[in-house]
Amino acid sequence: MTAESMVNTSIPAVEEPIPKEKFRHVGIDEKKMQAVVRPRTTYWQDAWRRLKQNRVATAGLILLILMIIMAIVGPMLTPYDATTNYLDNTHQPMSSEHWFGTDALGRDIWARAWVGARVSLMIGFLAAFINAFIGVVVGGIAGYFGGKLDMIIMRFIDVMISIPSMIFIVLIMVIVGQGIIPIILSFAITGWLSMARLVRGQVLQLKEQEYVMVARTLGASAGRIIFKHLIPNSLGVVIVNLTMSIPQAIFTEAFLSLIGIGVKPPTPSWGLLASDGASVLRVYPTELIIPAVLISVTMLSLNLLGDGLRDALDPKMRK
Repeated sequence: MTAESMVNTSIPAVEEPIPKEKFRHVGIDEKKMQAVVRPRTTYWQDAWRRLKQNRVATAGLILLILMIIMAIVGPMLTPYDATTNYLDNTHQPMSSEHWFGTDALGRDIWARAWVGARVSLMIGFLAAFINAFIGVVVGGIAGYFGGKLDMIIMRFIDVMISIPSMIFIVLIMVIVGQGIIPIILSFAITGWLSMARLVRGQVLQLKEQEYVMVARTLGASAGRIIFKHLIPNSLGVVIVNLTMSIPQAIFTEAFLSLIGIGVKPPTPSWGLLASDGASVLRVYPTELIIPAVLISVTMLSLNLLGDGLRDALDPKMRK
């Protein structure tokens, strides 16, 4: 290869410039420049969009909605009452007349299962919301004011948490008695502790933010800052914790009814159905399997929904 050929191959040909006559001035459209291409969405709308994209969480939400719907309409689908005894029709298997069979007193298990769903779900949701309300208020106050008040509240919470909550619940049930209200009351006394610690940690991080300092400078009261600025910005963590505490309350109610200090008979609950079914497990296993499956499906749906909410409400997970 000659030197001339090497020069010809290494130096690319220079293209001629495009003449100005081929360009057209289109002007400047300020409206198009300032237009927002992406539609405006709020924090909650974006969280809902991301939750719908999570198929596992959506399945959990659908299962939970189905359980709530069946708790409402399920007892209406059978002519039998949930508390009426039919002693000549005991321990009947599943059939077109009794879809889930009957128990030792001839009561229709289908009706008792869905009436029990009302009781168990009501206890779970009410207990969780009461615990969340108390925990948010106490945790917000402790985190915002700090100092001696924070120290007193947190030391009290540390002492209470160090004692197993089941001891408090059993003692309250023994003293107050059986029933739905005593169960919710026992949950309310001990269930808010973890929520308070969680909210306190969030408030400690948020109270040094610029918008809180501006609100304080403008003369906003402590209550307004806590409930208008700090608590709303902690709702993502609160909702996730709330979703996780509902199945815990349902399971605790089932355990209390299983050991005989829960819901007072003849009012059915899933725990009471499981207790009745456990006594005849070897002979009539379906009487235990049915409430166990309902409890498991409900707890699974709430846990799946809670995991999805944790991802949807986390701004770091936003794409």
